[in-house]
Amino acid sequence: MRLMKYTSVIFIFNALMALFLLSAVVSCQISDSQKDESLQEIEGGRFAGGVFNVNETEYIRTLFPHNIVDIISHRVASQIYEGLFEFNPKTLKVQPALAASYQISEDLMTYTINIKKGVKFHDSPVFEGGVGRELTAKDVAYCFTLLCTRNKDNQGFHIFDGVVKGARTYYDNSKDGLKNPEYVEGIEILDSHTIKIQLLRPNAMFLNYLARPEGFIFPRELYEKSRDNLGEQAVGTGAFKLGNIDDNRTIILNRNPKYHRKDEFGNQLPYLDAVKVSFIKDKQTELLEFKSGKLDLLYRLPTDHIIQILDEYKTDDDKSPFVLDREPEMQTQMLVMMNKDNAFQDVNVRKAISFAINRQDIVDYVLGGEAFGAGHNGITPPAFSQRAYNTDKIPGYEYNPDSARYYLAKAGYPNGKGFPALNLEFHAEGDRNTSIVVEIKKNLKNVLNIDVNLATLSLAQVTDKSYEGNYTMLRLAWIADFPSPEPFLRMFYGKNLPERIGESSYPNLTRYSNPAFDALYEKAMDARTEEESFKYFMEAEILAMQDAPVVVLWYDEAYRILQNKVKNLPNNSMQYRDYSQVYFVPQKEQKNESTIESNPN
Repeated sequence: MRLMKYTSVIFIFNALMALFLLSAVVSCQISDSQKDESLQEIEGGRFAGGVFNVNETEYIRTLFPHNIVDIISHRVASQIYEGLFEFNPKTLKVQPALAASYQISEDLMTYTINIKKGVKFHDSPVFEGGVGRELTAKDVAYCFTLLCTRNKDNQGFHIFDGVVKGARTYYDNSKDGLKNPEYVEGIEILDSHTIKIQLLRPNAMFLNYLARPEGFIFPRELYEKSRDNLGEQAVGTGAFKLGNIDDNRTIILNRNPKYHRKDEFGNQLPYLDAVKVSFIKDKQTELLEFKSGKLDLLYRLPTDHIIQILDEYKTDDDKSPFVLDREPEMQTQMLVMMNKDNAFQDVNVRKAISFAINRQDIVDYVLGGEAFGAGHNGITPPAFSQRAYNTDKIPGYEYNPDSARYYLAKAGYPNGKGFPALNLEFHAEGDRNTSIVVEIKKNLKNVLNIDVNLATLSLAQVTDKSYEGNYTMLRLAWIADFPSPEPFLRMFYGKNLPERIGESSYPNLTRYSNPAFDALYEKAMDARTEEESFKYFMEAEILAMQDAPVVVLWYDEAYRILQNKVKNLPNNSMQYRDYSQVYFVPQKEQKNESTIESNPN
């Protein structure tokens, strides 16, 4: 499989000009002079001010860190909250955020983390007098202990389970309301700004866990005073603080004037006055908003126009107001089957479904080529081949009607006779997913004579169904929350599965269970080096794909368009976004240049 190099290309796409004439239907854009007057030049050739406008096609599910399981909620919450560590948006390497420094013991099992002094939580009514207080080690210990407490707002315990000393015991005791100590055994406060975390065994990925949304730090007051409405409440230490929420329409993130970071030139961060997140579901409308200047970023192109856009863009026109970025993503699109459902308990049925779907046609004709490639290998996307994890070695499934019919007959349903109609639920994401599930429905009917009922749900509904197990088939996307195969293979780890449907089973959404897989996964988790962990992850993934717990549909490639005035917003394979150092260049200052330098690593 071809791995496309990272490119950033400035272009004008003439194919959209006819569509852009329709922009008269949207509100008039702010004049160029007004935009320029809102910006103030500061040190280092940067500019302060302005509102960054971005759209998401689905509304957030929650802003509470321990309950975040979707990428949209993560992208919003990560501007408000910070963890002890974070990912560099250019390299995706983990780096300190709220941590001032840290030490790891020689046996790799004790982490001593010194917390930055003088960091303040956002001003909020949860505090006495409405003024944010200083972050201390007690806040970190509280958040991490709450992460090990069983409650309806916690889907993140799995990152500490089997990793942090005493985490499982604390979690189990909280199940029946038994009295627990104030903090988990492996979490110790050394002084007001130093915390020690003890692990059960070495874990090469532990700092990555602390950079995930589950590792975001919030004040005790937020949880205790807003417990009944945590989904749309947020108090963190990040560059932006939560402003107005217009449910399902917009979320405003205002500049945090007390933010603790400055740039390399001594400028106070963030540069922007605010970030406005809108929630327009229709991609055509989103495109028109972008052209009118009302959006500064367009992620994913409208499927009806992808080929036109990519065929007709130009790279030699220095007047282009747009920048196109393309990047292989750490994201896999899939069809998830409930392995405990009567229809899918038989591996032969799951294999039949996998062989019956023409992934290449979906990529070529439904997606218009906006993908890295068809899902003919494992669940881990090819973007990881850049990290010495060769996904080409993982056997998967390609379209093969004869094999599909063979396995369905082997399961006792020749030509689909006696097989029940299947329910496939999905969120539309504009019109893209609707077109995809219609194609899947056709494939299953034409190849296997299986009927499929389609149902459109919100992203929040799909998410809730997925971890409660109340589904037969779901169309989902799975994106890495840190750069490792582990986030993908974690969804097949079968220990500690709940006994009943309806109990949360995140991240093992399919409730797949194979002790041999679990043993290999645990060896990978216990590895001292990335190379050793990749070896066991590869063996585990090959084993899982033989059982076909999911149908891998395709691997994503990020197509992103920016207004040319936007600077310092790197594109990356996780779609990890940090708006704290984004700034606008006045139109008279714009030059024909990429938003970021190419980074082959």
